[in-house]
Amino acid sequence: MKNTIAAALAAFGLLTGAAGAADLRICVEGAYPPFSETTPSGELKGFDIDIAKALCDEMGKTCELVKTEWDGIIPALLERKCDAIIASMSITPERQKVIDFSDKYYNTPARFVARKGANIEFTPEGLKGKVVGVQRGTIHQDFMEGEFPGVELKLYGTQDEAYLDLAAGRVDALMADSVAIDDGFLKTEAGKDFEFVGPAYSVPKYHGEGAGIGVRKGDPMKDEWSKAIKRLRESGKYDEIMHKYFDYDIYGG
Repeated sequence: MKNTIAAALAAFGLLTGAAGAADLRICVEGAYPPFSETTPSGELKGFDIDIAKALCDEMGKTCELVKTEWDGIIPALLERKCDAIIASMSITPERQKVIDFSDKYYNTPARFVARKGANIEFTPEGLKGKVVGVQRGTIHQDFMEGEFPGVELKLYGTQDEAYLDLAAGRVDALMADSVAIDDGFLKTEAGKDFEFVGPAYSVPKYHGEGAGIGVRKGDPMKDEWSKAIKRLRESGKYDEIMHKYFDYDIYGG
Protein backbone atom coordinates (compact mmCIF):
# COMPACT_ATOMS: atom_id res chain seq x y z
CA MET A 1 0.00 0.00 0.00
CA LYS A 2 2.78 2.43 0.91
CA ASN A 3 4.59 1.71 -2.36
CA THR A 4 1.35 2.26 -4.28
CA ILE A 5 0.79 5.63 -2.62
CA ALA A 6 4.39 6.67 -3.21
CA ALA A 7 4.16 5.70 -6.87
CA ALA A 8 0.95 7.70 -7.26
CA LEU A 9 2.51 10.73 -5.63
CA ALA A 10 5.56 10.48 -7.84
CA ALA A 11 3.34 10.36 -10.91
CA PHE A 12 1.84 13.69 -9.89
CA GLY A 13 5.23 15.25 -9.28
CA LEU A 14 4.84 15.36 -5.52
CA LEU A 15 8.18 13.79 -4.69
CA THR A 16 11.44 15.68 -4.69
CA GLY A 17 13.27 12.37 -4.58
CA ALA A 18 12.70 8.92 -6.03
CA ALA A 19 9.61 7.01 -4.93
CA GLY A 20 10.31 5.01 -1.78
CA ALA A 21 13.70 6.68 -1.26
CA ALA A 22 12.72 9.94 0.41
CA ASP A 23 14.58 10.91 3.58
CA LEU A 24 11.60 12.82 4.97
CA ARG A 25 7.84 12.83 4.45
CA ILE A 26 6.23 16.24 4.72
CA CYS A 27 2.52 16.69 5.47
CA VAL A 28 1.04 19.54 3.40
CA GLU A 29 -2.58 20.60 2.96
CA GLY A 30 -3.05 21.47 -0.70
CA ALA A 31 -6.21 23.52 -0.07
CA TYR A 32 -5.03 26.88 1.27
CA PRO A 33 -4.03 29.21 -1.60
CA PRO A 34 -1.67 30.93 -2.12
CA PHE A 35 0.27 28.94 0.47
CA SER A 36 -0.77 25.49 -0.69
CA GLU A 37 -3.16 24.36 -3.40
CA THR A 38 -3.78 21.52 -5.80
CA THR A 39 -3.97 22.12 -9.55
CA PRO A 40 -6.57 20.33 -11.70
CA SER A 41 -3.82 17.92 -12.78
CA GLY A 42 -3.14 17.02 -9.14
CA GLU A 43 0.09 19.00 -8.75
CA LEU A 44 0.79 20.75 -5.45
CA LYS A 45 1.91 24.36 -5.64
CA GLY A 46 2.17 27.44 -3.43
CA PHE A 47 4.43 29.24 -0.98
CA ASP A 48 4.44 26.41 1.58
CA ILE A 49 5.22 23.89 -1.15
CA ASP A 50 8.16 25.88 -2.52
CA ILE A 51 9.48 26.56 0.97
CA ALA A 52 9.26 22.86 1.84
CA LYS A 53 11.24 21.88 -1.26
CA ALA A 54 13.82 24.65 -0.74
CA LEU A 55 14.36 23.68 2.91
CA CYS A 56 14.81 20.03 1.96
CA ASP A 57 17.37 21.05 -0.66
CA GLU A 58 19.10 23.27 1.91
CA MET A 59 19.42 20.31 4.30
CA GLY A 60 20.46 17.92 1.53
CA LYS A 61 17.37 15.76 2.07
CA THR A 62 14.99 14.15 -0.39
CA CYS A 63 11.40 14.79 0.63
CA GLU A 64 8.01 13.30 -0.19
CA LEU A 65 5.06 15.69 0.07
CA VAL A 66 2.03 13.97 1.59
CA LYS A 67 -1.25 15.76 0.93
CA THR A 68 -3.26 15.61 4.15
CA GLU A 69 -6.58 17.12 5.20
CA TRP A 70 -6.21 19.85 7.81
CA ASP A 71 -8.29 18.08 10.45
CA GLY A 72 -6.00 15.06 10.31
CA ILE A 73 -2.64 16.72 9.85
CA ILE A 74 -1.39 16.60 13.47
CA PRO A 75 -2.69 13.03 13.96
CA ALA A 76 -0.84 12.06 10.76
CA LEU A 77 2.40 13.43 12.21
CA LEU A 78 1.88 11.66 15.54
CA GLU A 79 1.05 8.40 13.76
CA ARG A 80 4.31 8.73 11.78
CA LYS A 81 2.57 9.04 8.43
CA CYS A 82 4.86 12.03 7.94
CA ASP A 83 7.94 13.48 9.65
CA ALA A 84 7.04 17.17 9.58
CA ILE A 85 4.15 19.54 8.87
CA ILE A 86 4.65 22.48 6.51
CA ALA A 87 1.13 23.83 6.19
CA SER A 88 0.96 27.41 7.51
CA MET A 89 0.49 26.01 11.02
CA SER A 90 0.71 28.72 13.67
CA ILE A 91 2.93 28.12 16.68
CA THR A 92 0.51 28.30 19.61
CA PRO A 93 0.82 27.25 23.26
CA GLU A 94 -2.01 24.73 22.82
CA ARG A 95 -0.34 23.00 19.88
CA GLN A 96 3.02 23.06 21.66
CA LYS A 97 1.53 20.75 24.26
CA VAL A 98 1.27 18.10 21.54
CA ILE A 99 4.06 18.77 19.02
CA ASP A 100 7.25 20.81 18.70
CA PHE A 101 7.89 23.60 16.21
CA SER A 102 10.81 25.10 14.36
CA ASP A 103 11.31 28.84 14.38
CA LYS A 104 8.68 30.71 12.35
CA TYR A 105 8.97 30.98 8.59
CA TYR A 106 6.32 33.69 8.27
CA ASN A 107 3.88 35.69 10.41
CA THR A 108 0.79 37.51 9.10
CA PRO A 109 -2.29 38.87 10.93
CA ALA A 110 -5.89 37.65 10.78
CA ARG A 111 -8.82 39.72 9.48
CA PHE A 112 -12.52 39.65 8.75
CA VAL A 113 -13.83 39.81 5.19
CA ALA A 114 -17.41 40.68 4.23
CA ARG A 115 -19.43 41.98 1.29
CA LYS A 116 -18.78 45.63 0.43
CA GLY A 117 -21.28 47.92 2.12
CA ALA A 118 -22.41 45.28 4.60
CA ASN A 119 -22.07 47.83 7.44
CA ILE A 120 -21.37 45.17 10.06
CA GLU A 121 -19.93 46.29 13.37
CA PHE A 122 -17.20 43.78 14.23
CA THR A 123 -17.77 43.57 17.96
CA PRO A 124 -19.46 40.77 19.94
CA GLU A 125 -22.60 42.91 20.07
CA GLY A 126 -22.45 43.95 16.42
CA LEU A 127 -22.12 40.35 15.25
CA LYS A 128 -25.16 39.10 17.16
CA GLY A 129 -27.52 37.45 14.72
CA LYS A 130 -24.77 37.17 12.09
CA VAL A 131 -23.04 33.99 10.90
CA VAL A 132 -19.25 33.98 10.65
CA GLY A 133 -17.36 31.27 8.77
CA VAL A 134 -14.00 29.87 9.90
CA GLN A 135 -11.91 26.87 8.96
CA ARG A 136 -12.38 24.14 11.55
CA GLY A 137 -9.53 23.40 13.96
CA THR A 138 -7.67 26.65 13.28
CA ILE A 139 -6.46 29.54 15.42
CA HIS A 140 -9.30 31.56 13.87
CA GLN A 141 -11.92 29.25 15.37
CA ASP A 142 -10.18 29.57 18.76
CA PHE A 143 -10.07 33.36 18.40
CA MET A 144 -13.74 33.66 17.52
CA GLU A 145 -14.84 31.38 20.36
CA GLY A 146 -12.64 33.24 22.84
CA GLU A 147 -13.18 36.86 21.81
CA PHE A 148 -16.63 36.74 20.19
CA PRO A 149 -18.61 34.40 22.45
CA GLY A 150 -22.17 33.79 21.40
CA VAL A 151 -21.56 34.61 17.75
CA GLU A 152 -22.82 31.83 15.47
CA LEU A 153 -19.94 30.12 13.71
CA LYS A 154 -20.07 27.95 10.61
CA LEU A 155 -17.11 25.59 10.41
CA TYR A 156 -15.44 24.40 7.22
CA GLY A 157 -12.99 21.66 6.34
CA THR A 158 -11.11 23.92 3.92
CA GLN A 159 -10.78 27.65 3.35
CA ASP A 160 -12.00 27.26 -0.23
CA GLU A 161 -15.32 25.86 1.04
CA ALA A 162 -15.68 28.92 3.27
CA TYR A 163 -15.07 31.29 0.34
CA LEU A 164 -17.78 29.55 -1.69
CA ASP A 165 -20.33 30.03 1.09
CA LEU A 166 -19.39 33.68 1.60
CA ALA A 167 -19.77 34.40 -2.11
CA ALA A 168 -23.13 32.60 -2.09
CA GLY A 169 -24.37 34.62 0.89
CA ARG A 170 -24.62 31.65 3.24
CA VAL A 171 -22.44 33.41 5.82
CA ASP A 172 -22.17 37.11 6.62
CA ALA A 173 -18.40 37.23 7.06
CA LEU A 174 -15.27 35.11 7.31
CA MET A 175 -12.33 35.25 9.70
CA ALA A 176 -9.01 33.94 8.36
CA ASP A 177 -5.39 34.82 7.68
CA SER A 178 -5.24 38.17 5.88
CA VAL A 179 -2.83 37.01 3.18
CA ALA A 180 -4.85 33.86 2.48
CA ILE A 181 -8.02 35.97 2.14
CA ASP A 182 -6.35 38.59 -0.06
CA ASP A 183 -4.69 36.23 -2.53
CA GLY A 184 -7.07 33.29 -2.24
CA PHE A 185 -10.33 35.26 -2.47
CA LEU A 186 -10.27 39.06 -2.77
CA LYS A 187 -8.02 39.02 -5.84
CA THR A 188 -10.23 36.47 -7.58
CA GLU A 189 -13.37 37.08 -9.64
CA ALA A 190 -15.51 35.60 -6.83
CA GLY A 191 -14.13 38.12 -4.34
CA LYS A 192 -14.56 41.32 -6.34
CA ASP A 193 -17.60 42.45 -4.31
CA PHE A 194 -15.97 41.83 -0.92
CA GLU A 195 -13.46 43.66 1.27
CA PHE A 196 -11.53 43.51 4.52
CA VAL A 197 -13.47 44.95 7.44
CA GLY A 198 -12.42 45.78 10.97
CA PRO A 199 -8.85 45.76 12.34
CA ALA A 200 -6.03 43.27 11.82
CA TYR A 201 -5.63 40.80 14.69
CA SER A 202 -2.43 39.26 16.00
CA VAL A 203 -3.11 38.14 19.57
CA PRO A 204 -0.34 35.83 20.84
CA LYS A 205 -2.79 33.87 22.99
CA TYR A 206 -4.59 32.72 19.85
CA HIS A 207 -2.38 33.54 16.88
CA GLY A 208 0.94 32.47 18.37
CA GLU A 209 4.36 33.48 17.08
CA GLY A 210 3.82 32.87 13.38
CA ALA A 211 3.78 29.74 11.22
CA GLY A 212 6.39 27.11 11.97
CA ILE A 213 7.30 23.59 10.91
CA GLY A 214 5.67 21.02 13.16
CA VAL A 215 7.57 17.91 14.30
CA ARG A 216 6.98 15.23 16.91
CA LYS A 217 7.93 16.00 20.51
CA GLY A 218 11.67 15.60 21.10
CA ASP A 219 12.54 15.28 17.41
CA PRO A 220 16.08 16.74 16.98
CA MET A 221 15.12 17.74 13.42
CA LYS A 222 13.33 20.73 14.96
CA ASP A 223 16.65 22.57 15.24
CA GLU A 224 17.73 21.47 11.75
CA TRP A 225 14.58 22.98 10.26
CA SER A 226 15.20 26.24 12.16
CA LYS A 227 18.80 26.41 10.94
CA ALA A 228 17.69 25.74 7.38
CA ILE A 229 15.10 28.55 7.56
CA LYS A 230 17.82 30.92 8.74
CA ARG A 231 20.19 29.87 5.94
CA LEU A 232 17.40 30.22 3.37
CA ARG A 233 16.80 33.79 4.49
CA GLU A 234 20.49 34.65 4.56
CA SER A 235 21.05 33.28 1.05
CA GLY A 236 18.22 35.31 -0.46
CA LYS A 237 16.35 32.19 -1.57
CA TYR A 238 13.56 32.89 0.93
CA ASP A 239 12.94 36.35 -0.57
CA GLU A 240 13.02 34.87 -4.07
CA ILE A 241 10.26 32.42 -3.16
CA MET A 242 8.27 35.00 -1.19
CA HIS A 243 8.23 37.54 -4.02
CA LYS A 244 6.99 34.86 -6.40
CA TYR A 245 3.71 35.01 -4.47
CA PHE A 246 3.64 38.33 -2.59
CA ASP A 247 4.68 41.92 -3.30
CA TYR A 248 5.30 42.59 0.39
CA ASP A 249 7.23 40.99 3.26
CA ILE A 250 5.27 38.26 5.04
CA TYR A 251 8.09 37.16 7.35
CA GLY A 252 7.01 39.63 10.02
CA GLY A 253 8.93 41.29 12.84
